[in-house]
Amino acid sequence: MITRWLYYSLITFFALSLIGVLLIIFAALVTFSSLPSLNTLTDYQPKIPLRIYSEEGFLIGEFGAERRNLVSIDAVPAHLKQAILAAEDDRFYEHSGVDYLGVLRAAYSNFTAGGMRQGASTITMQVARNFFLTREKTLTRKFSEALLAFKIEHSLSKDKILELYINQIYLGQRSYGFAAAAQTYFGKPLQGINLAEAAMLAGLPKAPSSFNPVVNPKRAKDRQRYVLSRLYKLNHISEQEFKQLENQPVPIVKQSREFVMPADYVAEMARQIIYDRLNDEAYSRGIKVYTTIRQLDQRAAYRALRSSVLEYDKRRGYRGPEAYIDLSKHGTDQERVLEETLDNIAESDDIIPAIVLTVKNNEIQVYKKNGETLVIQSEGLRFVEKHLNTRNTADKKSIRPGAVIHIQQDSKKNWQVVQLPKVEAALVSIDPNDGAIRALIGGFDFHLNQFNHVTQAWRQPGSSFKPFIYSASLEKGFTAATIINDAPLSFSAAQTGSKLWEPRNFDGKYSGPIRMREALAKSKNLASIRILQAIDLQYAQDYIARFGFDADKHPPYLPMALGSGSVTPLQIAAGYAVFANGGFRVKPYFIKRIEDNHGNILEQVRRDSVLKENKRVIDPRNAFIMTSMMQDVINYGTATRAKQLGRSDLAGKTGTTSNFVDAWFCGFQKNLVAAAWIGYDEPQSLGKNETGGRAALPMWIQYMKIALKNEPIAKYTPPDGITVDRINPETGLRVLSNGITEYFFREQLPPLSTDHLYETEQAPQNLKDQLF
Repeated sequence: MITRWLYYSLITFFALSLIGVLLIIFAALVTFSSLPSLNTLTDYQPKIPLRIYSEEGFLIGEFGAERRNLVSIDAVPAHLKQAILAAEDDRFYEHSGVDYLGVLRAAYSNFTAGGMRQGASTITMQVARNFFLTREKTLTRKFSEALLAFKIEHSLSKDKILELYINQIYLGQRSYGFAAAAQTYFGKPLQGINLAEAAMLAGLPKAPSSFNPVVNPKRAKDRQRYVLSRLYKLNHISEQEFKQLENQPVPIVKQSREFVMPADYVAEMARQIIYDRLNDEAYSRGIKVYTTIRQLDQRAAYRALRSSVLEYDKRRGYRGPEAYIDLSKHGTDQERVLEETLDNIAESDDIIPAIVLTVKNNEIQVYKKNGETLVIQSEGLRFVEKHLNTRNTADKKSIRPGAVIHIQQDSKKNWQVVQLPKVEAALVSIDPNDGAIRALIGGFDFHLNQFNHVTQAWRQPGSSFKPFIYSASLEKGFTAATIINDAPLSFSAAQTGSKLWEPRNFDGKYSGPIRMREALAKSKNLASIRILQAIDLQYAQDYIARFGFDADKHPPYLPMALGSGSVTPLQIAAGYAVFANGGFRVKPYFIKRIEDNHGNILEQVRRDSVLKENKRVIDPRNAFIMTSMMQDVINYGTATRAKQLGRSDLAGKTGTTSNFVDAWFCGFQKNLVAAAWIGYDEPQSLGKNETGGRAALPMWIQYMKIALKNEPIAKYTPPDGITVDRINPETGLRVLSNGITEYFFREQLPPLSTDHLYETEQAPQNLKDQLF
């Protein structure tokens, strides 16, 4: 009886097992036929972001939902492969897509642990899931994953599967693939990471958010130790190496800007151009844009702008803390409140928010992010020392406990109290020979204000526009020695196009008869107006268009002589380039070439082609004389501070608009033009005496000091048709001896004084003929 029962039981068991196997086979056949094609794997086209580079090839911008750098399996370091396999699938090269031993091992581990502690997904199964399936935890999905793994293993080599995994897997911080993660977390190319770093990266696929070394450094370290222990157990490293590696520091790149240089405005300009062509595909096709921006110039421009803006801001005085919080309210919850408060306060690069904890004996203790406290004293408090106060709540500028302030380290690494400036600025430099933009800083901080002041800010140029009016006058018969009457004038509304106008010189003083060279050097307004009157307003408006200015933004009225029209910093830099290069108009450009993901050149700007397209717009003699006159702006005029650079090849012009609303300095050396501007977005006075020479020139000087450091002193050789002669500096007439030298168009020599000692009766009549 028992034997018969056992017999039927066995028959039933085998029958059910056979039915189960048949059902599984049937399900496999049905499911296998519906599995997706592997074209996605065999023709792998991942979403690669748009990347922007400097001229030298440094990454300055990246746009796309996914950070990704494709690498071939041959370029992956051997120790990274070992770490990945040790952490995820040590039998990868032995199984056929599903690791049965791994499944049994995981099942046993989960059973003994009393829950799901370990998975059994192979790298091939992860590839199947990442490319084709969802992450839902169901038997159906797991079954499909296994079948797809078999299909993948049948179609692709092991190395190809591992390559796909290494490039596709998500590793946190928007990074897809190990190459992108190496750059994100360590600031290194994949080939440059060591074994300790490789082990940390290899620990990320299991849970990128939990083991993220930026967000959870402790968990990331624990996971790294696990990977290292696996490497040790698999005999890839010795016990001594294991102990050494688990104690080896792994520095993490934590800065918000992960690029080599601050060039956000340039990167955004490039992004807009590519997006206009490709729309959303711009962010996934792996387009590479190489710009004309140079690392040395861009970094120098960034530092120059920020330090000049902060210096100006200090001159305006302290505006007070950002806010106040009551430190006595929160008790044991205080640290959380401090962190939340700081998270909501803007920061800018190295200018960070902090909260004052104590104030005593001319020192303060502050709390900054991540629980760090600092003590600031003496020099670090000079900017706010008169506002240090522990009790006076009526003083809105009071530095007292609970005050939310900004701090920054100085050049000696000492902390100081500062404030985020309200004023804005711009600095742009170009190669005057071909128009290549070398540096472009469109504002104090792109993350606080995306408005690009270099290309979008239309501002009055003030006296920085005078060289273009003076250049027009040279074509009308004026010379650098022409005597102009710098005396008061008054104009009706009909003459100005708006209202009664009584222009004045900046200092309120008038020089009377003055040579045109001196008038420009000392920025004499009344002389400039008389020049414009003499050459004809319509002629001047047409003439300035040669330099690339929009005529309709410079109405033909007398205030045009003082820069009452509108220009952008980039536009005026291009205008000055005409003087620097000897009379050719250049079109500024910043994209050198565009490549696809495979390195094929889609578009390229060749310098020799650009040079051929440059159009001569003014006489080379005009450019030479104007350059000579603008050199005297630095030699003895309104920009003498630039003499500290110790160069004889610099020329330029300051600019200050009415009521000190805009401050400019535009200047050049033979191979580099730079324009610096400072002002408020909502136009208001920068403050009394905040001229171009005081507010903008220091920015230009600081930039040029670095940009021209290894540039030899240039020589400006007089072109054909230029004559050098001696003149009486008081009359502008030629003399036979004594006097000073001056450059002239050969056909525009002034009359010769009959008495070389300047004392004849004829001189006053000649002076009268010349006086405008």
